[in-house]
Amino acid sequence: MRRGGLIESTVSRFAHAISRALMSEEIARRRGLLQALDPRVLVVGLSALVLAVALSRRLSVVLALFLLALVIAILSKVAIGILAKRVWLVVLVFTALMALPAIFLTPGHCVVNVAGRVPITSQGLVTASLLITRVETAVTFSTLLILCAPWISVLKALRSFRLPPEATTMLAMTHRYVFLLVETASQMLESRQSRSVGRLSRRDQRRMMARTAGVLLSKTIDLGEDVYLAMQSRGFTGEVRVLSDFRMNSWDYVGLVFFLSCSAIAVWMGR
Repeated sequence: MRRGGLIESTVSRFAHAISRALMSEEIARRRGLLQALDPRVLVVGLSALVLAVALSRRLSVVLALFLLALVIAILSKVAIGILAKRVWLVVLVFTALMALPAIFLTPGHCVVNVAGRVPITSQGLVTASLLITRVETAVTFSTLLILCAPWISVLKALRSFRLPPEATTMLAMTHRYVFLLVETASQMLESRQSRSVGRLSRRDQRRMMARTAGVLLSKTIDLGEDVYLAMQSRGFTGEVRVLSDFRMNSWDYVGLVFFLSCSAIAVWMGR
């Protein structure tokens, strides 16, 4: 086992999380289809498509929506490789584990017998495929919303739909300071690693990680109190103000009508 292997892997994962967040911000600044639309249109339109995916009962309709998501991703200059690594593979593993029992438990026409005793039915295969494609498609639309619009703009769009200001403020602060805490934890681990001599046992590594987590928790509490006092001293009333204003143009209305029409057609055809 390498010296500090657990610490090195943790620091690497922290750095990877920060790089993924920076990549998301970079995608949101590109000139693409979704980036050109009003964030309110994205929230309403993509949420309607997610709802249509959840209500559709036909596999062909869900696959059509998945193809629509691919086209939107390409036109929005979102790399398919990013979606494959960050969304599809992860969702496929977890969803497949949940859908696996349906292959054997759903009654219907037997396709093949496993070990001569456990039947796999065609209806079970269709049910499992429908579940997997539903989750993959819905998560793809949700990911496109997060990647193609700045997080603060998404929160402002939610606030325009009368979401309580406490909820949007909490989400904004969490998104802002979670990366600060990740960076702090990474610096703490790197500092500790640079002062370690020799090979660390697994027990010492676990002890070091526990102490680091305790110190980080203490720093988090202190940071929360300092931020709260700083916001109060500056007259914060609970409403987050954003300098940019939302303005709907003709393309925004076209995009909204397109999203809602696709959603309505999918729900009607997927009954």
